[in-house]
Amino acid sequence: MTKVFIDGSAGTTGLRIVQRLSGRKDLTLLTLSEALRKDPGARRGMMNQADVVFLCLPDKAAMEAVPLVENPATAVIDTSTAHRTAEGWAYGFPELSEAHRSAVRRGKRIANPGCHASGFIASVYPLVSHGVVPKDFPLTAYSLTGYSGGGKSLIAEYEDPNRDPRHESHRIYGTSLTHKHLPEMQKVCGLTRPPVFSPVLGDFYAGMATTVLLPGFDAAKVWECLQDHYSGERLVTVAPLGGDEAVIYADTLAGKDTMRLLVSGHEDQTMVTTLFDNLGKGASGAAIQNMNILLGLDETTGLQR
Repeated sequence: MTKVFIDGSAGTTGLRIVQRLSGRKDLTLLTLSEALRKDPGARRGMMNQADVVFLCLPDKAAMEAVPLVENPATAVIDTSTAHRTAEGWAYGFPELSEAHRSAVRRGKRIANPGCHASGFIASVYPLVSHGVVPKDFPLTAYSLTGYSGGGKSLIAEYEDPNRDPRHESHRIYGTSLTHKHLPEMQKVCGLTRPPVFSPVLGDFYAGMATTVLLPGFDAAKVWECLQDHYSGERLVTVAPLGGDEAVIYADTLAGKDTMRLLVSGHEDQTMVTTLFDNLGKGASGAAIQNMNILLGLDETTGLQR
């Protein structure tokens, strides 16, 4: 029986992982009482008993937690930003290439992708790796997300009956153009420059729509590249050219652990929108998929499709 410990199980990502794993008969969830949840000694003990440790912590806490794992047999899956561009860590997006899937399968240190980054990389990595988009192309992207990705404090802020009335409209943030997901977007896709990236927060709980704009590119060629790249994948799919319908709703895949790419446009202009749940394939679902691969299981086990 595989033993799993979730460090940070009280946060939104950790809670979703617990929800997905709680009914599984092939796993044992190791837990700490509320009184010991932040005790370093108790956490160290649980981590070194576990076969797999999920870190669902802020970046600094995740970096401090990794040295607590002294058992060489224990695998760590970090859902924070801390190790996504670090040497020695597998980047946990197995659909990108066989090399990525193999690194997850063999890895003891796996960095889970960021939510916005997942949407961007899903479309840009194949286009760059197959030579459709040059590595030095000045990419522009925006990403509409539900408020659950901001954690408990932002959820409470948006669900407060006396909240700021401005929350009823979308808000653009990250206006310094230095969003924390940019380093992994650039490194994983092999870009020579970071994209111009604008995240947008919407008044809905879960869901994400990340759109990359491609002026001067033929939509049919872009679609063909993405369709070929993800052929046979079960958690990442490509819609027919033009999308599933005439409009795109950001919460279409809320509650799911899948991802769907939609290519729209014509011969001279293209946009690619990636739909997924910011807590699903953008966080917890991706982490569980990586665990399944690491353990040699069907990678969709326990996931919502």
